[in-house]
Amino acid sequence: MSQTATTSKRKSRPRWKRRKDARHGEIVAAALELFVERGYEATKLADVARRAGVTKGTLYLYFDSKEALFKAVVRETIVPVIVQGEALAQSFTGSASELLEQLVRQYWHLVGETSLAGIPKLMMAEAATFPELTRFYYEEVVTRGHRLMAGVIERGVKNGEFRPVDVMLAAKLAMSPLMHATVARQAFASCMPEGFDVRAYLNTHIDLYLHGIAKP
Repeated sequence: MSQTATTSKRKSRPRWKRRKDARHGEIVAAALELFVERGYEATKLADVARRAGVTKGTLYLYFDSKEALFKAVVRETIVPVIVQGEALAQSFTGSASELLEQLVRQYWHLVGETSLAGIPKLMMAEAATFPELTRFYYEEVVTRGHRLMAGVIERGVKNGEFRPVDVMLAAKLAMSPLMHATVARQAFASCMPEGFDVRAYLNTHIDLYLHGIAKP
């Protein structure tokens, strides 16, 4: 085989692979939109395929069920946010207080201010109807997020910044206001006469939490 033919063959493979990867990404993006808009139960695979611009048969080449598609949405959109937080925590050289604040703000920036905010709300709404999916989400997202925050709090206790606390319980209390903000902004913001100032909310949460956990 000539060098020209070999080079041509090598170039043809990445184009096919890029298209295959693009289809996968397009399907996941379409599924995220529809799950957030309609909920899990009301979302049909045919509608996801139509939104993604592929046939239903093509969709089944990538995902054999709606459950598999939903898990892919979670693993490819929200889980990477936690992975990014874990990487930050591993490399961070500042104080535990500074790290905790950065993680809170990073989560809101990557989840609370994006379409991903609809997923926690969806899970709360449909938890009783789909317990297996709820368990999956809790293990892959919630528990992992709590472990990340617990590690930060444990670091603060060990270096004398924070007073001794139940680190896992304290981690849940650090994250709970973010879940409240996510749901409140999506569901109740239009009903609040005072409005919902996210920046003030986060600033107050961080201030109260860090002063509450600080070692005297």
